[in-house]
Amino acid sequence: MLLELNNIFKWVTQGGNRVFLLKHLDLAVEQGDFLSVMGPSGSGKSTLLHVLGMLDDFNEGEYYFQGEPVHGFRDKQRARFQKEHIGFVFQAYHLIDELTVYENIETPLLYQKVSSSERKALVADMLDRFGIVGKKDLFPAQLSGGQQQLVGVARALIGKPRLLLADEPTGNLNSRQSREIMELFQELNAEGTTIIQATHSETNAAYGSRTLHLLDGSWTSTPEP
Repeated sequence: MLLELNNIFKWVTQGGNRVFLLKHLDLAVEQGDFLSVMGPSGSGKSTLLHVLGMLDDFNEGEYYFQGEPVHGFRDKQRARFQKEHIGFVFQAYHLIDELTVYENIETPLLYQKVSSSERKALVADMLDRFGIVGKKDLFPAQLSGGQQQLVGVARALIGKPRLLLADEPTGNLNSRQSREIMELFQELNAEGTTIIQATHSETNAAYGSRTLHLLDGSWTSTPEP
């Protein structure tokens, strides 16, 4: 089992009342799964991905990643675990404007303290794989939306994460670019990367091996591992 959520609750307090973002949420994900999470805006998809990615805390419940109790981690331990095991692809790309394509892709390796020569080789591999060698010295503002998303995916993958989290990864792309990104995810999954994507798109969801539906922070049916 790669990860397991047991009875997760997350809420915010408004006017003295609890507003639940996630409630009674259970989830089991095996290594090599490709899970699509669907639901309307406000259903909790992004919140769930942020909890899984250790970007957000939750109020109650248990989260195990590779058998380790994330709910018991201190902040520093959680941050280290996240950088070692998890990659993110966001709808808004989240590239660093002041860095070139090369530097953006290299960033996770700096956190992992990878040697200079190894960083050079790994970035070169990614640039080649994604067909963006010619863009390596450009800045994000000089790229199309599709190219920016490719850089975002390359950056997410360069640290060889066990888990790739994708939040509406094709939301800003045209249909051809969307298909290319989803086919790339399918390839990565076939190579062993576990993927969880949040999507509004039935077409994108169909690339996954199973689909779960969220509504008001809860599954609309019991998820099977």
